[in-house]
Amino acid sequence: MESSAKSSKKVFWVVLLLAVVFLVALGGYLWQNGFSLPILGSGSSFQAVFLSNGQVYFGKLSDLNSNFPRLTDIYYLQVNQVLQPVQGQKTPQPTQQLSLVKLGTVELHRPDDLMKINKDHIIFVENLVDDSQVVQAIKRYKEGQQTP
Repeated sequence: MESSAKSSKKVFWVVLLLAVVFLVALGGYLWQNGFSLPILGSGSSFQAVFLSNGQVYFGKLSDLNSNFPRLTDIYYLQVNQVLQPVQGQKTPQPTQQLSLVKLGTVELHRPDDLMKINKDHIIFVENLVDDSQVVQAIKRYKEGQQTP
């Protein structure tokens, strides 16, 4: 009896030691990689990337554990102010319209469709589902049906 009690105590300490080693290794990995884990797949392969300057980009994010994750197939929202006539008023009232813009299509400097983002400026990332309005607009744009 005494031998089996000692044996089960040894097994307990070995399991406990292995658990501690695993947790320390996991903590070291997360510390080294800035506590960022790979994005788990969802409906679409597009993500919304929210930056510290208030800008949001939509695209395909990769190299998340790098200091400069890569964003490709990039789109962003543009706010257009339009003057709408309002019945009974002399001056038109400004309204805002949102449009989705493909990076590299309207900018004067015509950037490539690749952005390396300093990970310190990424606030958070969201996976977009296939039936989101943004993903649907991107699909229509790619099919050549209309501008995003």
